[in-house]
Amino acid sequence: MQSIVYVGMDVHKESLSLCALNSTTGEILGETKCALSTQMLCKFIASLKQKCQKKYAEAVTVITGYEAGCLGYSWHNELEKLDIECHIMAPTTMYRSTKNKTIKNDHQDAKMIARNLANGTYRSVYVPDAEDNSIKEFIRLRKSFKSAQKKIKQQISAFTLRLGFSFPGKSKWTRVHLDWLDHLPLTGPLKMVLEEYLVQYHELAQKIARYDQELADFSHNDKYEQPVQRLRCFKGIDTVTGMVIHVEISDFSRFATSTAFAAYLGLTPYEHSSGNSINRGAITKQGNSVVRTTLVECAQSLVRGKIGRKSKRVNARQQGQPVKVISYADRAIERLQRKFYRMTASGKPYNVAIVAVARELACFIWGMETERID
Repeated sequence: MQSIVYVGMDVHKESLSLCALNSTTGEILGETKCALSTQMLCKFIASLKQKCQKKYAEAVTVITGYEAGCLGYSWHNELEKLDIECHIMAPTTMYRSTKNKTIKNDHQDAKMIARNLANGTYRSVYVPDAEDNSIKEFIRLRKSFKSAQKKIKQQISAFTLRLGFSFPGKSKWTRVHLDWLDHLPLTGPLKMVLEEYLVQYHELAQKIARYDQELADFSHNDKYEQPVQRLRCFKGIDTVTGMVIHVEISDFSRFATSTAFAAYLGLTPYEHSSGNSINRGAITKQGNSVVRTTLVECAQSLVRGKIGRKSKRVNARQQGQPVKVISYADRAIERLQRKFYRMTASGKPYNVAIVAVARELACFIWGMETERID
């Protein structure tokens, strides 16, 4: 006979709260709080095995788990090196009792994690390999600088508006717009303020351009070359966005259907229905926010232009790809463009139509990545 002991771990930057639960009897076998150290955890597990051997006279298998949080994958990887089975648990999928909502501390959290482990009332977070994880960190670096650039743009726009200047052109942040900013009739401190803003903007733009080039270079690795080039066949997806989508998800086969993939990205509407009353609202915004926002940006580019017409840029990206891949991408784009124009013509708000297109684009991407393109 062999029994399984589940160890719930509430991990923090410097501390570790542990709770061991017998899967058969539901008995709490041990609880403790210690420093965040693999040595302390191994000591706790060793004492557990010794205790169970004496009490039940059978071998013990220990399975550990913790909520996804500040430690990322590092704690999981350390335990895997020690041959300790470990699961990273998605917090939004875990069951929490009323007691957990009224009394919350490390002790209760560790017990709640152990019970979720034993009952299977959770979903494991996908753990990427070392190469994917390093590229993901690079993507997050780029995203942080993109956010900083967006904030600078907002500050410059607000500053010029407060002074009564309004750009007469159609598109901002083009060469024409930047020349217009450089030639505004400002003097003294006001000119200094605008110059400082523009210096920060140009520095961030140069860094982002360098990061984009680095991602383009990474895309030529054997691991990423084929999937990213296939994603580039879709209008609105270039090398950078293709890398973001592919690396952030890594393994698309873990989603059984395209609908499950869209739900993971938080692109499906929430529902609060009861009886004959059906109430659906905005998208849930759960799951991977990086891919979700990237797909919305791709959808905004995808719906531009006339239905069924491809630009020279899209044709160039599709060169060298299999006919089935190009045909699949073209059918998807035409369908999505028709969907967008149909929704806007019927009175749907622009943002609602864009999110609907992004959700369906996610489904087509899942089909491309899992090679279901027939």
